[in-house]
Amino acid sequence: MPLYKTITLNPSTKIFVWEITESYQELFEAVVLNESNLNRLNCMKSEIHQRAFLSVRKLLQHSGYTDFDLYYDEFGKPHLYDGNHISITHSHQFSAIILSDKVVGIDIELQREKIIRIADKFADSEFTFLNSDEKTEFIRKLTVIWGAKEAIFKIRNEKGISFRDHIKVKAFEMKDKRTQTELHFDSIIRDFIICFEEFKSTDRNDLEQNFTLVYAFE
Repeated sequence: MPLYKTITLNPSTKIFVWEITESYQELFEAVVLNESNLNRLNCMKSEIHQRAFLSVRKLLQHSGYTDFDLYYDEFGKPHLYDGNHISITHSHQFSAIILSDKVVGIDIELQREKIIRIADKFADSEFTFLNSDEKTEFIRKLTVIWGAKEAIFKIRNEKGISFRDHIKVKAFEMKDKRTQTELHFDSIIRDFIICFEEFKSTDRNDLEQNFTLVYAFE
């Protein structure tokens, strides 16, 4: 499958989304891995995770990089040797990367009803603007909130950050496709701009699925 979507936010910030339809072998033969990441790949027990890992390398190639331009720090956060910033995400049949000269974070999530059951584990102040009576809208907004907090955590990546207690998403409407968020942690408040969009796909059983792509800037 070719590149699913490219989003150009400005000349120095782009998002690339891949729909993972290829087999493991097709993806593996299409990329070249450095020794460290080849070892990481071989240690993965799930072929789904392996295919997602390889699809990210396809995205790197599409954006002009290779696996040899990428490394991970001791906390598992990805970096590029040239100094540009990168964030990586994958969910089910999609993977995505964001590249920028600014610090960025990205997350992609499948919209699922089960997010309602775990909402109180990652949301708190956000319940003041959520309406659980409108189930579909409730799920959509919860998915944005979860994705926003994931994206911010990828930016800060600090031990001890609680999605529920430390990251506060401000009220938003789905049609706005953006909101603001605050991180209250270690006696410091940091502000983030959150952007999001939704798209549809079908699974292997031809059932329609809705995904939410969220990205954050400090």
